[in-house]
Amino acid sequence: MDAFRGRSQTTKGIWIARCVGVEPCTVVLDLEGTDGRERGEDDTAFEKQSSLFALAISDIVLINMWCHDIGREQAANKPLLKTVFQVMMRLFSPRKTTLLFVIRDKTRTPLEHLEPVLREDIQKIWNSVAKPEAHKDTPISEFFNVEVTALPSFEEKEEQFREQVQQLRKRFANSIAPGGLAGDRRGVVPASGFLFSSQQIWKVIRENKDLDLPAHKVMVATVRCDEIAHEKFSCLTSDAEWMDLESAVQSGPAPGFGKKLGYIVDVHMKEYDKEAIYFDEAVRTAKRQLLKSRVLNHVQPAFQKMLAHLRTKALEKYKTGLNLTLGSGKGFAASVRETTESSLNEFDQGCADAVIKQADWDYSKILEKVRRDIEDHTLSVREGKLSELTNHAKEKLRKALAEPVESLFDAAGHSTWASIRNLFKRETETILPEFRKTLSGFEMESASSEGTVSNLRDYARSIVENKAKEEAGNVLIHMKERFTTVFSHDKDSIPRVWTGKEDVRAIAKDARSAALQLLSVMAAIRWDEKPDRIENILTSTLLDGSVTSKAANASGDPLASTTWEDVPPKYTLITPSQCKSLWKQFKSETEFTITQAVSTQQAHKRGNGRLPPPWAMVAIAVLGFNEIMVLLRNPIYMFLLFVGYLLVKALAVQLDIHREFQNGVVPGIISVSAKLVPTLQNLLNKVATDQQQHGNHHHQEAAAEAPQPQQQQQLPPLLLSPRSPMSELQRQHMPFSRVPLSPVRKAAPPSSSSSTSSSTVSSPRNISEDQKPSPTVEPDNESNSAYSIV
Repeated sequence: MDAFRGRSQTTKGIWIARCVGVEPCTVVLDLEGTDGRERGEDDTAFEKQSSLFALAISDIVLINMWCHDIGREQAANKPLLKTVFQVMMRLFSPRKTTLLFVIRDKTRTPLEHLEPVLREDIQKIWNSVAKPEAHKDTPISEFFNVEVTALPSFEEKEEQFREQVQQLRKRFANSIAPGGLAGDRRGVVPASGFLFSSQQIWKVIRENKDLDLPAHKVMVATVRCDEIAHEKFSCLTSDAEWMDLESAVQSGPAPGFGKKLGYIVDVHMKEYDKEAIYFDEAVRTAKRQLLKSRVLNHVQPAFQKMLAHLRTKALEKYKTGLNLTLGSGKGFAASVRETTESSLNEFDQGCADAVIKQADWDYSKILEKVRRDIEDHTLSVREGKLSELTNHAKEKLRKALAEPVESLFDAAGHSTWASIRNLFKRETETILPEFRKTLSGFEMESASSEGTVSNLRDYARSIVENKAKEEAGNVLIHMKERFTTVFSHDKDSIPRVWTGKEDVRAIAKDARSAALQLLSVMAAIRWDEKPDRIENILTSTLLDGSVTSKAANASGDPLASTTWEDVPPKYTLITPSQCKSLWKQFKSETEFTITQAVSTQQAHKRGNGRLPPPWAMVAIAVLGFNEIMVLLRNPIYMFLLFVGYLLVKALAVQLDIHREFQNGVVPGIISVSAKLVPTLQNLLNKVATDQQQHGNHHHQEAAAEAPQPQQQQQLPPLLLSPRSPMSELQRQHMPFSRVPLSPVRKAAPPSSSSSTSSSTVSSPRNISEDQKPSPTVEPDNESNSAYSIV
């Protein structure tokens, strides 16, 4: 125990003694250490035997452990405890033992941090021990109480060490009392039987072979081969060639990967064989297998990475090759077969080059993944190509059908649906065979191919049906347009002029008949050539006016239904009841056009009948002969009469007589009377002002042109014709009338065929527009003449 003489074994064998001053009677066994150099590595069986003996007979086992050994495998006696626990469970009946771990030379690490580590290690040892079936799930607390304490360093803190040892010693007083270190012990042997019990336990332990150590050469071979294997594995992991190869394979496929890797592995395995050749063959072979397995596990991730690169490369090659092959015009299925075979052959060759001879690596799973990748991409491209072809065919069908069908509906007639059927048949027979020929390159099943073609044919039908539904939704607008076209234009498409000679009733009937024909065309979709009675029913019911007949009733009305005879409901666009409602609305909205035409004819007749009949003119000439002669003998009367006419005409224009009398005779007289005096005053003021300005301007121009009388132009005489246009008067008398004329309200033009109709019969909307203040406009011919004369 003298530290100055060196370090050596302090206990040999098992020493036993009775504790002094500890009650109740306590016996102490002092065992050898478990790692003494005196016994060496060839005789560790006694350590296991003595440890098991102490656990079997003791109530409390103190285990000295150096603080720095906590967390280590061998120095912390984990293998020893595992072996002892396993044998004890098999040889002896369970009893309660307290394991008191004494941590020596405690460091700064707090005990509360060291204790959980120890308890965890003990629990792991217990979990790894093979137990009898009866105690398979028994926790360690049923057999052992684990306690942990710590002591400081004896050499550095001797006084503190002795104090804590005394405190530890006190824990053994009354240790079997409840709450003591061995307060819950079980299977207690009486003191009289302790000797015999100990002898039997030792005998059993000595005869047990599980605690024997292997032979010396096996131990040496095991340790040495482990060291060599570890050394060679470290050499391989730090090998420059391996590191370069590993780095290269991370970024992409490494050429000659399998050959290079096999060479590296073979070199290090041969070095192991060379150094371990003189050790036990069984141990050497076993350790070689472990080394080989460890090396292969280390390099396999690089191999897997290489396979991943090959997989990606094969897929990219397939994608590129497929695009090129399809671009050359080859069929889709043939292109897929050719490109797939080429890509898989290249991948298989790459995998064979990446495999090393030392390993039996199987890359069939990666090959299957490559096949699935190719199949998934093929399916994606196939769907894309089919979708592209289908969309292209749909677009061709849409262009070929949409606008022509719309044009046919615009010019709807008896043969409209026959023309649509012919158009549909012609376009589908042109586009669908071409599409079917393109599909043959995909080598699709017949049912799938025909299904796709059938879907396209249904799409073409849907184009026609949707266009028919769209036009049916606007049928009222089209009917009014058709009516207006037929009613307002003759057979040569020239606009009609209602002169009074036209048969408005017959023209209106023809126009309504044309609109009704359009309604019958749009009422239902007709895909078959079977005739229907829709047009006849509509003509007999609507055009003959029976809809508005008071005698019509629901039971006798063929339009009081929601379906057409011999027409499926899904092909019905406008039901009979809807046709009835549309026709009522159509008639109400077109009556104004007919009324306007009739009014135009009447106005035209009145306009042509303004002159008196010939007999009246003869009577006026005979009876008014004297008055006529008076006017001819005195021209001044004629001039004054003409001036008076112009004044009255100017007042009529200013007062807008025609518009005032549109609301009635009495309101017109009242309105004109109220406006007459102010209007006359305004007119005279304007005439006086304009005359003064005209005179001043004339004198200024005469003075300016006096030095050059020879250059004066001879002005034309003032024309007093009532039909002289104002623009002409202004042009001829420009030097004398530089001041702009005051605007005068434009009067209603003379009645004509068109103006009379619009002024005689007008809608409320037109009346309201006429009653709005008129914008400033140039005076007409008559007003200009009157104003010029004044």
